[in-house]
Amino acid sequence: MRKKVLITRNLPGQGIEIIHNECDLLIQPPSTDLSREELLQLIPEADALICLLSEKIDREVLEKAPQLKVISNYAVGYNNIDVDLATKMGIYVTNTPDVLTEATADLAWALLFAAARRVVEGDKMVREGRFTGWAPDLLLGAEVYGKTLGVIGLGRIGEAVAKRASGFDMKIIYWSRERKPAAEKRWGLEYRTLEELLKESDFISLNVALTPETNHLISKREFSLMKKNAILINTARGPVIDEEALVVALKEGQIKAAGLDVFEKEPEIHPGLLTLSNVVMAPHVGSGTEETRAKMAQMVAENVLIALKGKKPPHAVNIL
Repeated sequence: MRKKVLITRNLPGQGIEIIHNECDLLIQPPSTDLSREELLQLIPEADALICLLSEKIDREVLEKAPQLKVISNYAVGYNNIDVDLATKMGIYVTNTPDVLTEATADLAWALLFAAARRVVEGDKMVREGRFTGWAPDLLLGAEVYGKTLGVIGLGRIGEAVAKRASGFDMKIIYWSRERKPAAEKRWGLEYRTLEELLKESDFISLNVALTPETNHLISKREFSLMKKNAILINTARGPVIDEEALVVALKEGQIKAAGLDVFEKEPEIHPGLLTLSNVVMAPHVGSGTEETRAKMAQMVAENVLIALKGKKPPHAVNIL
């Protein structure tokens, strides 16, 4: 019998077609706005689930899924899933690592440049007809070349961010749970404690996973350590920053600016951020290139099909 797969959202590329060639889809085509209630209603029939980071796959869902063999998360992160319970129930949990590294690092740099050179403010000025001609003090920003970049979290994405900094003759320092001697040698990185990094950096890029230890890693105390001209970039996870403290830091000039692709209570945005001109915001599009999102869809499909054949999927994050 053909297995049944629940896909919570439509996906770009050929991923859905790959699944449909061998399995039946519980929703055809996948919904663009599957509700929690619909998820709970459909999950009992599913042999496999393809879901997003924004969808909570908790005990309530898992206990209604007696047939489930694999949860294929369309993301690198998977803290939306109760992995411990899934493991106890014999369900593989998979993610999509590596494929979005370069795209996310590119966006980190897009936010860095946009915040440093006040690109969004300038665009708004031009569109509103307020640009009346060149002036010596018009929208003065911060230079990037030759400055100090602090990378917090030197995983794949963190290293990719650091690699790009070498082209701007920047001093690159980093903090991570473990030192990375090979990366230090490869890109000329210097290790710092977190406190040292915050004090020294002109630009700070957050690239850590979301764990209990990194929740609110950057809060009131950390902002007090930063330079007043520091620019903070977050393409990691929203709760890594205490947004209430961030709003205060930006308003009171404790730091110069911020560039955010993720938010603490996403998709809700802290109302204080919406009124500030010194923050650039993107709607969680770090991996948002046609090429990357299509590869991610193919990966989740392959994870599902292999797991449904009784084999360990290539990107399993748990051991059964």
